[in-house]
Amino acid sequence: MSENSERGTSLGAAYDAGVGIGDAADRAEMDRLGLDPAEFVAVDADGVVTAGIDPDEVLATPTLAVVGRPNVGKSTLVNRMLGRREAVVQDVPGVTRDRVVYDALWNGRRFKLMDTGGWEPDADGLQGFVARQAETAMRIADAVLLVVDATVGATATDQAVARVLRRADVPVMLCATKVDDDRLTSDTADLWRLGLGEPHPVSGLHGRGSGDLLDAILEILPETPRDDFGASGGGPRRVALVGKPNVGKSSLLNKLAGEERSVVHDVAGTTVDPVDSLVELDGQVFRFVDTAGLRKRVKMASGMEYYASLRTSSAIESAEVALVLIDASEPIAEQDQRVLTMVVESGRALVILFNKWDKVDEERRHQLTRELERDLISVRWAERVNVSALTGRSTQRIAPALNRALASWDTRVPTGRLNQWLNDLVAATPPPVRGGKQPKIMFATQSQTRPPTFVLFTSGFLEAGYRRFIERRLREEFGFGGTPIRVSVRVREKRARKK
Repeated sequence: MSENSERGTSLGAAYDAGVGIGDAADRAEMDRLGLDPAEFVAVDADGVVTAGIDPDEVLATPTLAVVGRPNVGKSTLVNRMLGRREAVVQDVPGVTRDRVVYDALWNGRRFKLMDTGGWEPDADGLQGFVARQAETAMRIADAVLLVVDATVGATATDQAVARVLRRADVPVMLCATKVDDDRLTSDTADLWRLGLGEPHPVSGLHGRGSGDLLDAILEILPETPRDDFGASGGGPRRVALVGKPNVGKSSLLNKLAGEERSVVHDVAGTTVDPVDSLVELDGQVFRFVDTAGLRKRVKMASGMEYYASLRTSSAIESAEVALVLIDASEPIAEQDQRVLTMVVESGRALVILFNKWDKVDEERRHQLTRELERDLISVRWAERVNVSALTGRSTQRIAPALNRALASWDTRVPTGRLNQWLNDLVAATPPPVRGGKQPKIMFATQSQTRPPTFVLFTSGFLEAGYRRFIERRLREEFGFGGTPIRVSVRVREKRARKK
């Protein structure tokens, strides 16, 4: 076998192993240059040798709404039905405040579970908002599961909910939860008087009867949902709505969606579960996720707040672009910077919304300009929009900003153009000398998009400052507004020559 054949074989093997080479044309070009990826090792910015999730599919599946009064164990039951911990559970009433949708699978059939806040008829204050959320869930679901606490029996609230459900135009099932042993099974017979058919006894905590319940649910769920709003080839682009507590995330989502989609209250931290909402902006559908506000110190938060903070991080990971809300009327806080860092480290596209712009006067505007130059210099590439969720100011600019950020996130630079540009750059500004030798950049390729990631094959270590210089010039030449970009370096290992 010839030397070139051997080199081509190792190059192909390295590519197949995910070394980070581009396409077949890149492999051919490296072969022409006599470069073997097997001879290179990845090196981080400190000179240390160092050794991606498919988007969720948007499926047309039916939805089951889980409703009931507060603290009957709806979220515990939902977790049991999902077979994993998703819904926030705590032994106090009213933990779930929004309606939240999860993907479920049972016996080969997919469907969606919609967890709701406790339903109280004629409720006031925060519980009133939650009650309207549950009512909306009952309107849009394909079937409804009413959860009643078997240890308490049918209360006046349960009877009021049952009266509403008997008028619903979708199938309704009754579940008696907290049936942890046989002694409570007989007590469920009293629930027949709710007029919703046979009560299904279940223990959400221990799983008792959950399989039978799921079998019964599949019998009443239709094969397809009533409404397939927003479904398209690849599905709506996913947007994580994040920011510190009480910055206006839910108010913005409600303004964009045109409905009271997320519970909005003047108590900081009202939103606990990530809440999905399909929103149409300028004729395009986006899937928004309204997440819990991040706390100052996650490790010091209460159990519910700690778990919700972890869910916020998970929401960012499952999104394609993050909308980070910052209160423009207040100084940029450490919390704001921490949220931005989380988004950048996740590699998601980024749009920063400066909310409450209606409260910003001329003096505050000048202060904010100085804060941007001081505190947000590391994300100066992000798309920025000044908005007011209260008045709707400039909300029409959000969709174009999202699309620009996503377009940058999806951008791929042709290898030939990249190397021609890089050769000119290095000729004008060569890498700094290290150890008496000047490293050479022999080849570059974009190994992936989402986010754009570039691999430089070099003869020696590149200083962190020079890497940042290359990143800045990449942005100047190719754009990439609204997306982080990553530059990794692979250094050729020194090997003893064969005699």
